[in-house]
Amino acid sequence: MKNYALFGAFVMALFLSASALHAQSSPVGIWQTIDDESGEPKSQVEIYQKNDLIYGKVVKLLPAATSDKCNNCPGDKKDQPLIGMDILWELRPYGDYWSYGRIVDPKDGDVYKCSIWLDGTDKLKVRGYLGLSMIGRTQIWHRVK
Repeated sequence: MKNYALFGAFVMALFLSASALHAQSSPVGIWQTIDDESGEPKSQVEIYQKNDLIYGKVVKLLPAATSDKCNNCPGDKKDQPLIGMDILWELRPYGDYWSYGRIVDPKDGDVYKCSIWLDGTDKLKVRGYLGLSMIGRTQIWHRVK
C-alpha cells in the first residue's frame, strides 16, 4: 500500500512539474510594453490563445501612452479605443517561437509582420518587420506578475 501511495505522489509531482514547465514556455499572460523613445512603460498587453493561434490585446494604458485611441490605424481599428483592441493577431506556433502573424503600431497605424519568442520566463521579444525579418525592430516586453 505504501508503494502505491509513493508511486501516486511521484506521478502527481511529475505531472505538476510538466504543467509548470509548459506554462513557463508559453507567452500567454500579461506583458508590459516599453516606449521606444522614452524607455518608459507604455501599456499592458494580454497575450492569449484562441484556436491554436496567439493574439494580444491592450488591457491597460500607462502614463507614457500618448493616446487612448488608435487614430492612425487602418480599417475597422481606426479611431477605436486601444483598451480591448487586438494589436497582435494570428501568430502560429513554429518551434520555440510564434510567427506568421501581424502587429499594429498604434502610434502610426502601420501594420507589420510579427514574430515573438520568450527570452527566459519574464521577457518576451516582439519583432515587427516588413518583408524579411532582418529588416525590422525587436522590442522586449516584460511579464507582469
